[in-house]
Amino acid sequence: MTATAARRSDRRISPVFVGILAVTAVTGWATWSGFAEQPGVAVFLFVTAAWIVSLCLHEYAHARTALHSGDISVGSKGYLTLNPLKYTHALLSIVLPVLFVIMGGIGLPGGAVFIERGRIRGRWKHSLISAAGPLTNVLFAVVCTAPFWLDALDGVPTDFRFALAFLALLQVTAAILNFLPVPGLDGYGVIEPWLSYRIKRQVEPFAPFGLLFVFALLWVPSVNHAFFDLIDSILASLGISDLETYCGQDLYRFWQTGDYCSVSS
Repeated sequence: MTATAARRSDRRISPVFVGILAVTAVTGWATWSGFAEQPGVAVFLFVTAAWIVSLCLHEYAHARTALHSGDISVGSKGYLTLNPLKYTHALLSIVLPVLFVIMGGIGLPGGAVFIERGRIRGRWKHSLISAAGPLTNVLFAVVCTAPFWLDALDGVPTDFRFALAFLALLQVTAAILNFLPVPGLDGYGVIEPWLSYRIKRQVEPFAPFGLLFVFALLWVPSVNHAFFDLIDSILASLGISDLETYCGQDLYRFWQTGDYCSVSS
C-alpha cells in the first residue's frame, strides 16, 4: 500500500458512522411519518442516533483542527474516519454520554481523541483545537433550533417537533458544559495554553475528575434548577418552549411516557 493510499484510508468515512447516520435517517422518517407503532421508541432511537452523530462530529472537529495545526498522527489513529470505536475511550465517549441523556436529559461531554500537543506550535492553535468540539455542538444547536426561530414548523408532525426540541436541548447543554473552564473539559483546554506553568502543574491532578465534578454539581437541586432555568431561557429566545422540550424528553423516555404530551399533541 502506498503512502497516499494509506492517508486516504485513514480519512475514509467509517461504515460504523454511515450505519449510525442510516439509523438516524430511518428513525427520523418513522417519527415524522408516524409509521412506528410506538412513537416513543422511534423518538428514542432517532434522538439517540442523532446525539451519537453529534458526538462523532464533535471529536472529528478536534482531530481535524489538530491535523491542520500540525498533529499528523490523528489520521493513523483513525480519528478522521468518524468511527466512535477508534476513540481513546469508546465507553466514555459514547456509552456514558448516552446514559446521561437517558437518566437526566443532559448533554454531557464524553471522553475524547488523544492529540499529540507536542507537535503543535502556537497557543492560539491549542485553544482552537479545544474550542472546535463544542463549537460543533453550537452548530448542531443552530440547525436543530432553526425551524423554531424561522417559524418553519407549519406541517411538521408534533412528535417530530418535540423530538427536535429535545435534541436542541441536548446540544445547548453540551455546548455550555463543554465550554466550562473546568480541568478535563474543552473550556479549560481553551484557556490552558495561556496559563502559567505553575498553575497548570497545580491543576493537572484534578483533570481526570473534572467531568465527575460537573456531574456531581448538577445533582445539587439548586445548581440543577439554575442551570436548566438558563437552558430554558436560551431555548425560549430561540422559539422553543419548555413544554416542547418536556414532551420531547417524555416521548424519549418511552418506558415511562405519560398521557399529558399525547393529549397535547
